[in-house]
Amino acid sequence: MAVYTHVSAEALGAFLARYDHGELVSAKGIAEGVENSNYMVDTTRGRYILTLYEKRVAAGDLPFFMAMLDHLAARGNLVPRAFADRDGTLIQTLEDRPACLIEFLQGVSVSFPTPAQAQAAAAAMGQMHRDLADFTGTRPNALGVGSWRPLLERCGRDLDTIARGLFDRIDTALTTVEAEWPADLPVSAIHADLFPDNVLMLGDRVTGLIDFYFACTEIRAYDFAVLHTSWAFDSTGVPLDPAVGRALVDGYASAFPISAAERAALPVLARGACIRFLLTRAWDWLNTPADALVTRKDPLAYLRRLDAYEAGTSFS
Repeated sequence: MAVYTHVSAEALGAFLARYDHGELVSAKGIAEGVENSNYMVDTTRGRYILTLYEKRVAAGDLPFFMAMLDHLAARGNLVPRAFADRDGTLIQTLEDRPACLIEFLQGVSVSFPTPAQAQAAAAAMGQMHRDLADFTGTRPNALGVGSWRPLLERCGRDLDTIARGLFDRIDTALTTVEAEWPADLPVSAIHADLFPDNVLMLGDRVTGLIDFYFACTEIRAYDFAVLHTSWAFDSTGVPLDPAVGRALVDGYASAFPISAAERAALPVLARGACIRFLLTRAWDWLNTPADALVTRKDPLAYLRRLDAYEAGTSFS
């Protein structure tokens, strides 16, 4: 279970006493979380999510995330809002961690999206981008293109213990991406991590976009590139039916237009997204203790995606 911080029933009961959302009935750690400690909490008045923010989420960034979610929810986007306590406080402290009580959204995450599901997810991203056009909050992307080479150097030749020649392979790909990275595309607040496990669905219908804790100010089309790299392939990096990739483009464009310049930049943006997730997964692979609660994700799944984009077939 990916819960870093244990919360006792007594501490959780005292936490809930600050709210008007009922008394504690049960609480269960959510195994899918990898960045924070998440609990599904049932009370006498309903079901909620309790999130305790661990070291990768800075407390100072939480107001940006909450403002972004409130902005989207007010415009009809299916995102989870944080609840304020009786004193109007959104961000609490629990077990020495920043913590929030968050709206529970129904739905499940798909592992092998159909074209219809991919189209719905991309349309939801398009609506999100449209409704963020007047959002004024900003947050730098700590994992943007400028961070990738320093992270590559920190991983160093230990990368070759994951796969022979991996350091040189990434170095070569990154040099090309750095040279081609666009400098004049529209920038906005983006999700930056809208993988299938961050989209809740019932059938072909999106019921929630969750986990905004990598959200930042970045090239808007980069967000769609991240979506494409995660939805157009299976978890091992093998491409799905090409109809899924086409549905992603069609779904997004149905809600928010993609300019000619953005379309032209999608291949390099996608290669950059592959390098970003390849490097962060590799760092975790090399530095996560064997007895850690978090399951390491295979970095080579993103090397296979990078291969596909470099072959020029994924945006054909």
